[in-house]
Amino acid sequence: MTDQPSTSRTAIVTGAARGIGAAVARRLAADGFAVAVLDLDESACAAVVSEIEAAGGRGLAVGVDVSDEAAVQSAVERVVDGLGAPTVLVNNAGIIRDNMLFKMTTDDWDAVMGVHLRGSFLMTRAAQKHMIDAKWGRIVNLSSTSALGNRGQANYAAAKAGLQGFTKTLAIELGKFGVTANAIAPGFIASDMTRQTAERMGITFEQFLEGAAKEIPVGRVGQPDDIAATAAFLVRDDASFVSGQVIYVAGGPKA
Repeated sequence: MTDQPSTSRTAIVTGAARGIGAAVARRLAADGFAVAVLDLDESACAAVVSEIEAAGGRGLAVGVDVSDEAAVQSAVERVVDGLGAPTVLVNNAGIIRDNMLFKMTTDDWDAVMGVHLRGSFLMTRAAQKHMIDAKWGRIVNLSSTSALGNRGQANYAAAKAGLQGFTKTLAIELGKFGVTANAIAPGFIASDMTRQTAERMGITFEQFLEGAAKEIPVGRVGQPDDIAATAAFLVRDDASFVSGQVIYVAGGPKA
C-alpha cells in the first residue's frame, strides 16, 4: 500500500478493459483506490473487476462511449452511486484509425478526435466537480510520443498533442482547488493497439517488438505496467507539486 488515506478514494480509468487501462486499474486498486473500470463494452470490464476484487479491492464495471455526452454523465453517476465520488480520473480510452493523409477519411479523423479529445473533455468536465468538492483531485491524461509527429497518424498525433494542451490548461484552472493534471506520453508499449499496427504493416507482432526494441535506448519495449507505475506516482498525495507536466515514458529521451 502507498500513502493513500484510510478512507478509500475512488478512481475512474477509461479504456480499462485491457492493455494500459487495465494495468492502471489494477495498480490503483492495489494502492488502495476503489476503481471504476470503464470501457465501451461493459462485459469486457468484468475480468479486470474480478481481478481487483479477488485481490481484496473494490471495483465496478461500467460501459460507456466516452464521446457521448449523456452516456458520460450517466456513467459518472453510476460510479458515485456504486463506489463513491471520484477524485481520480485517468483518461486512457483511445482508438486508432491510421492512414496516410491522402487516404484518411473524415470519419477516420472524427472518430479519433471523438474518443481521445472529446472523450477526455467530457469525462473531465463530469468528474471535476467531485474533485473540487473534495478539495483534492488527480487527472492523468494519456498522450503519446506520437504527439511529436508520426507517419500515418495525422489524426492520432493531433489528438495526442491536443491532450497535452488540454492537460496544461486543466492544471492552470484547477490547481487552486487542490487538483493536479498531468499527461503521460508512452513510447512503444506492447499492447493490442501495437499488435494492430503490426498487422497493418504485414509483419508478426514478435518481429515488430524486436525491431522496436533495437531503437529504444534501454533495449526493450515498454509494458502496460510501466505506464501504470507512472500513473500511480502522479495520483499520490506527495505528487501534489507536480502539475501541468507531460512525462514521456519511452525508454529514452526521444520518441
